[in-house]
Amino acid sequence: MTKRLPPLNPLRAFEATARHGSLSKAAGELHVTHGAISHQIRALELSLGVKLFERVGQRLKLTAQGAELLPAVSSAFDGIAAATARMTRPSSSGSLVVSCVPALLSLWLIPRLGNFTARYPDVALRLIASNDPQDVRAADIDICVHYGDGGWTDCWFKKWSSIELFPVVSPTLINNRPIRTIRDLADHTRLHGDDGREWHIWLAAADALGLKPARELRLSDAQLSTEAAVHGNGVALGDTVTASGLLARGQLVSPFNLSVPAVDAFYVVCRTEARATPIVQLFIDWLFAEREEALGRVETTVAGQISIRKRRPQKG
Repeated sequence: MTKRLPPLNPLRAFEATARHGSLSKAAGELHVTHGAISHQIRALELSLGVKLFERVGQRLKLTAQGAELLPAVSSAFDGIAAATARMTRPSSSGSLVVSCVPALLSLWLIPRLGNFTARYPDVALRLIASNDPQDVRAADIDICVHYGDGGWTDCWFKKWSSIELFPVVSPTLINNRPIRTIRDLADHTRLHGDDGREWHIWLAAADALGLKPARELRLSDAQLSTEAAVHGNGVALGDTVTASGLLARGQLVSPFNLSVPAVDAFYVVCRTEARATPIVQLFIDWLFAEREEALGRVETTVAGQISIRKRRPQKG
């Protein structure tokens, strides 16, 4: 048997009048006339066969029947409002787990995180410092921002940024132990954030593959090698994304004017089913928008004082 419900507009007029204790204030909230509110309440009383309000001085007071009806009506409207908010803002609330390359997370993403949290305060973020390929298919990780060759399969991915590589060093170290030519790199510790491949690429372009460093320090990732350079422990390879803020603040300098394209790049990667989630798309859109804004500011220029003519690849 179908349940008989009172009409919606009279219920809205009743609820607003009960909250304000005034027909005029209810009319103002609902953007209708005083007479329209009065008419709606009379219609509701006729429909229910009870009196809902009585006048006490200048205010309207609920009758016993009105007081019984109000909690149910208020709860119903609150539920409708909450459901509507969830439907119209599905992408701006909820939890999101992001796996990100440690250097990019620490040196680029976290300094900009306030922009995201201010704009989307209802998104609960969990950030994981990782470049583990297994994260891409982990059910508990929504998005990966990883460094690689774009060779993922059975998932969605898009190149976020290519990078250029170049040596970086702390101003204090270079002042105490000057670098005037590329040969002076032999007097410094060479800091590695990988297996040595990226230094090999840069030294080959500088025609200095045979140049041996005073010592070498190998670290697990580019974040640590960059931090080691900031603290004066040697010369690292920076890049045009993660080193940008450090160069702009003068915590690092680039002594040479030579940069080389990295073989790999930063990619945004996620499972195909996760890509369809509105909150995932929201974060992806924000990442690309922030990258475009950073490019517009031209934060990093490799403008070292020492000029190196890039070696031309030999023709086969």
